[in-house]
Amino acid sequence: MKIAHEAPLSLMGEVQALTDYDYALVHLFETKTDYLKFFERALSKGRTVILDNSIFELGTSFDPVRFAYWIEQLKPTEYIIPDVLESGEGTIRQLHHWMSNFKDLPGKKIGVVQGRTYEDIKECYLEVNSYCDKIAISFDYSLYEKLYPHKNKIISWALGRVLLINMLIRDKILNFNKPHHLLGCSTPEEFKFYREYDFIESVDTSNPVVHGLLGIKYPESGLLQKDRIKLVNLLHAKPDVEAYEIIKYNISKFKEIVG
Repeated sequence: MKIAHEAPLSLMGEVQALTDYDYALVHLFETKTDYLKFFERALSKGRTVILDNSIFELGTSFDPVRFAYWIEQLKPTEYIIPDVLESGEGTIRQLHHWMSNFKDLPGKKIGVVQGRTYEDIKECYLEVNSYCDKIAISFDYSLYEKLYPHKNKIISWALGRVLLINMLIRDKILNFNKPHHLLGCSTPEEFKFYREYDFIESVDTSNPVVHGLLGIKYPESGLLQKDRIKLVNLLHAKPDVEAYEIIKYNISKFKEIVG
C-alpha cells in the first residue's frame, strides 16, 4: 500500500522523502503559489500526485469549474471527483455532472463512495465503479458507528471501515480488479487488517504528522485517541527539533503497521 502524508509548508520536502507519493489540496492552490509549485516539481521528478477536492477541509467539495481549471494546470496523476459527504445520491449526481462536463481532463479519476446506510454505500459503490479508475473509501462515515458500536468513536471508525470493506467483499460488490484508496485514518492500527488486501493501492493521512506536531508519539500499545485538528490548520507550523523527531518516528511506525 502506497502512503502519503500531508505536512505543513515547512516540512513538505522532508515528509516527501519519507513517503511514496504526494497528496495535494486543491483549495490551497488559489492562494499559495509555493504550494502549487511543490507539486509541479514533484510531477516533473516522476512522483505520483493525487489532487483532492478539499471536501474534508471545506465541508463541501471545491467548485467544480475551478477544480477542472487546476486539474488542467497541474495535470496530476490522479484526482478525486467532487463528492457530497454522507450522501450517496448527491455523490452520484456530482459524478454524472462531472462525467458530462469534465471527463476528458488529464489524470486518472478517483470516485469516493458516500452514503448513510449500507444500501446507499452499495449503490454509490457500483456507480463509482462504472465510471472511475479508482475507488475511495473514507475513514469517518457515520455508518461505522452502527456497524461497530463502541464508546470510543475512534474504534468504531477504524473497525467499521474494516467491516464495511469485508461486507462489500461478502456481497460480491467489491471489484478486486480495480485499485482502491483509503481516505484518512482514525488510528494507524486499523491498517494491520489490510495487509493481504492487494486491491487497496494507496492511503493518505496527516495522522502521523499532526500528532507529531502536537508532541504525541505513537504508543506501542496503539493510538486510541485522535486529535481532530486538521493539518490545514497547522499549515504554517514550524516544529522544533523534538517535534520533528516525533513526526519521523510516527511516519516510520505508520509504515511498519501498514506492512
